[in-house]
Amino acid sequence: MLKWIEASGKNEEAAIASALAQLGLERDDVSVEVLERAKSGFLGIGASPARVKVSYEAPDEPKVSVPLSAPKEVTHKKPVVEKAPVPEKPVKKVAEAPRKEAAPAAPKQEVSAPKAPEVAPMKEEEAGSVAATADVEECIRIFLQGLFSHMGVSATPVITVRPEGGYQVILEGERLGALIGHRGETLDAIQQLTNYAINRDRQKRVRVHIDVENYRQKREEALQRLAQKVAAKVVKYRRNITLEPMNAYERHVIHETLQEYPDVVTYSTGTEPNRRTVVAFTRGKHSY
Repeated sequence: MLKWIEASGKNEEAAIASALAQLGLERDDVSVEVLERAKSGFLGIGASPARVKVSYEAPDEPKVSVPLSAPKEVTHKKPVVEKAPVPEKPVKKVAEAPRKEAAPAAPKQEVSAPKAPEVAPMKEEEAGSVAATADVEECIRIFLQGLFSHMGVSATPVITVRPEGGYQVILEGERLGALIGHRGETLDAIQQLTNYAINRDRQKRVRVHIDVENYRQKREEALQRLAQKVAAKVVKYRRNITLEPMNAYERHVIHETLQEYPDVVTYSTGTEPNRRTVVAFTRGKHSY
């Protein structure tokens, strides 16, 4: 589901930062449309802040799956309990059983109970975090292996935890160019599907980054060089330049590269899949 909010600030960057702070999202998670550029006015008269529209995708919450599964488990348990006491013949056996069982079983349970609390305090938390990590990694692995089997591609996902948070997945194998696609479109689709599948029933969002043959680093370096080159032209000729359509990840690289570039501001325009980044000239960007 696509949602959006409007935010304002003394300039375009401040307005975008305000919207991201309200949503708790990063720049590459949203699409930005500049509704009104900031105006400085004359001697402070007629000044107006910048206004932006920030759009983001909010995944639909599955409302039907939880209530359907719960009642089924409860209804199956009740008939099992009621059928057991029906026959009268086993009553004689039940009377004989406690004479043989009761004495040895009780002390074993009492001895095992006090041992658990002694080890529990620190190790339960550690075991919980390790189990949670293992659970996410296993979900990622199972989903990708199933996806690749449908695609007819042989690739092995190597999963690690990123220092800044989230999971890094490196796909290893031979002839994996088909998983990259034109300008990384197939790789982006795989990453988007994986993130959706992993976060579908989770309360806390987990970010999964997928790469193959070091493509993203090479592409990121090329985009950084492009951004610097275009920004220099914008400042030299004092006119805006609109780049070719890019996906959210590539637009984020352009935004981040030129974030501190003097007299230049960036924003996105258009709709997917033809959304473009605009590198605009703004006099005295850092004088606000």
